[in-house]
Amino acid sequence: MPNQVSLSLPTPPTVDELSNSKSVADILFAEKALTKEQYDDIKVKTASTGQTEESLIEKLGLVPEEKLSRAKAKILDIPFVALGVTSFSPQALGFVPRVVAERFSLIPFAYDEKTKTLSVAMSNPVDLEAVTFVREKTGLSLKTFAADKTQVERAIDQQYRQELVGEVGEALKENQLSQGKIKTVDSTQISQIIKEAPIAKIVSTMLEYAVTSRASDIHIEPMEDRVRVRYRIDGILYDRLSLPKSVQEALISRIKILSEMKIDEHRTPQDGRFNFKVEDKEVDLRISVLPTVFGEKIVMRLLRKSGGVPTLEELGLSGSSIKTLETAMLRPHGIIIVVGPTGSGKTTTLYSVLSKLNTTRVNISTLEDPVEYQMPGVNQVQINPAVGLTFANGLRAFLRQDPNIILVGEIRDNETTELAIQAALTGHLVFSTLHTSSAAGALPRLIDLGAETFLLASTMNAVLGQRIVRKICNACKTEYNPPSQIVEEMKNVLGKYFPTDNSVIKFYKGKGCSECGGSGYVGRIGIFEALPVTERIAALVLQHSDSGTIEKQAVADGMITMKQDGYLKVLAGITTVEEVLRVAQE
Repeated sequence: MPNQVSLSLPTPPTVDELSNSKSVADILFAEKALTKEQYDDIKVKTASTGQTEESLIEKLGLVPEEKLSRAKAKILDIPFVALGVTSFSPQALGFVPRVVAERFSLIPFAYDEKTKTLSVAMSNPVDLEAVTFVREKTGLSLKTFAADKTQVERAIDQQYRQELVGEVGEALKENQLSQGKIKTVDSTQISQIIKEAPIAKIVSTMLEYAVTSRASDIHIEPMEDRVRVRYRIDGILYDRLSLPKSVQEALISRIKILSEMKIDEHRTPQDGRFNFKVEDKEVDLRISVLPTVFGEKIVMRLLRKSGGVPTLEELGLSGSSIKTLETAMLRPHGIIIVVGPTGSGKTTTLYSVLSKLNTTRVNISTLEDPVEYQMPGVNQVQINPAVGLTFANGLRAFLRQDPNIILVGEIRDNETTELAIQAALTGHLVFSTLHTSSAAGALPRLIDLGAETFLLASTMNAVLGQRIVRKICNACKTEYNPPSQIVEEMKNVLGKYFPTDNSVIKFYKGKGCSECGGSGYVGRIGIFEALPVTERIAALVLQHSDSGTIEKQAVADGMITMKQDGYLKVLAGITTVEEVLRVAQE
């Protein structure tokens, strides 16, 4: 009697054969999302239980929901859209009420004015009732996209309650209604009309959202058929708006007027600034305009005036790193350099150091571009190259002002390097920043900028390298078991710092919730490496040693590297392995 369990399993398809495949499991196997064992198991259970492959894969949790949705979209030959990284058009959302979106599990995200076509993401893109209903209600052509059900639900919740999209949508409607109409107004009404104009309302709403969502930058990017608006939140750019091309010129002109730029100049880059207040929060905005192929791109950097300067501990400094920095700070003269790429928090760290040293007994002067925080009791100077006030000229002037502590925003050239060393030699404590990838790389870089090795060896106190990682959202923080290779990698990097007791080793990540906007992260913290310039390091500087040799000696002297500090924060449940690798991978 033949064996009942032995079923004739089909040969798994290759990626090239996907177009002829009609099975979810076939597609997932070809894309290596399922193993051979899992694929065979699904085929057996489908044949023996009558359940669909889709329901079995979902029930067993073999692949993420998004992968499963993508596989279904391939079978149906319908384009897939990842809503987590998609910008939403306020116009598109205005065509479909929330109750309809929730009823049919769909969300509109783009609208083409020329063809009157509405793009709609659906968790069930073959729901003919939903397609017919939305088409008849809107009177528009529909372009349907497949999307992950969880992402659709999350997008509905976020977009329909999000003031940004709702208010901008209303302003766009007002703008359309007002176009082509000639109005006669009383002179007393002019200021009120300007204040309530649709474009002014769009700009104001965009800025309010940036402040409330903790964004550090707003990117307004003209594209061929629309204007994309992105916000940098916790160091990552997120699409938040998609505006029609028709408002591009008015939007850019409005921002130029606020920033006191030339509105008739479209060929050269321009810079400006203005202040904006939301409730009790005042924000200073630095504006940069750059001509691109499809129009002028605007980046607005938000500098918050309120909130105070964080302490070194709040920044994430701890252990030997904070001890090295504090020891260097207590010396009456010398140079302390903070290194890292643009946006890594160097200036914030220097302000935290200055706030610790700021007393009535010392004279502190800073030379910055721009002045990002206003500190009581500190003499802060904004450089102005147009009138000759450069870092070098300002530093030369500082030395005649009887300072104890000097902060130079950035060391960029030979002249500034030489003046900083001279200031340190004449009894001043000098702080500055430098663009290098690691703390050890700062010393060879200063030599490249013209510093004499014997002077550098005698004046350098310490170098602090840093990056910024996102912190796990406490509202959706969950424990998980990482792959064994990640644990091995951490063991190799941490060495003696890796816990010997396996029971205390726990890994966490954020699942994504309304608190963190589905990202799994809220807020940021620094990871650091503090390199003290010891006698052995100074000897290597005199020998013109490279950064690798200097770093090896620093590690031998007890320095914790940036990657090690990041992994220690992973084990402490503060951040994730992915975040550390994103910013500190060599």
